[in-house]
Amino acid sequence: MTAGGTPAVAIVVPVHNEAELLDECLAALTAAIEHTRRTHRGVQISTVVVLDACTDASGRIARSWPVRTLDIDARNVGTARRLGVAAAVAELGSPPADVWISTTDGDSVVPVTWLSHQLDLRAAGADVVLGTVRPDFADLTLEHAEHWLHTHPRGRPAGNVHGANLGLRAGVYLAAGGFADLEQHEDVALVRAARAQGARAVATDENEVVTSGRFWGRTPGGYAAFVRATHERIAGAG
Repeated sequence: MTAGGTPAVAIVVPVHNEAELLDECLAALTAAIEHTRRTHRGVQISTVVVLDACTDASGRIARSWPVRTLDIDARNVGTARRLGVAAAVAELGSPPADVWISTTDGDSVVPVTWLSHQLDLRAAGADVVLGTVRPDFADLTLEHAEHWLHTHPRGRPAGNVHGANLGLRAGVYLAAGGFADLEQHEDVALVRAARAQGARAVATDENEVVTSGRFWGRTPGGYAAFVRATHERIAGAG
């Protein structure tokens, strides 16, 4: 544990062919890390980008940033997150009670206070932080963007689970069995198991993560499927 009760932090970013979006993702993440180092003096942070079966320039892009990269060929987001967490926690070398795990995605952009806010919520007693995400409005129609804003009022987070904006204590993560080797919804399964262990989950929309608004994602039932279904429903209603 660092001075002032600040934990060490393991950040994990799974990536599968995100060359078009990864630079922006890592630029935002780097800014958030630098901000956290200023607000939480002495914090140790290990950031692992897991390159899962990438055949584009994702690896080259990731290695141009101050992160550790891990190459795997699982084609499985649950496996990528699990191996990334293990690598980051091992690099920190701290007991689980002293580590906070944060995850986002290679197609997502975190705000500058994303990580520092998670640590503040942890200090206030949160075991799990459930952050909100929103699709990039540049990828949507005007009607779709307006619908999203209308159905997601600020200050009223629904408490949905998104791997692109998730944080939890490493002890809770281990007790819950970690990320399972699932092709989708590995984040939902982990939080469900953590809650079954009695973990206190806090939902917040104060540091919303912007993720790709594409209709076809890297997993069949992930966020892209939700964005696509919403678009089709709005278009059909018109």
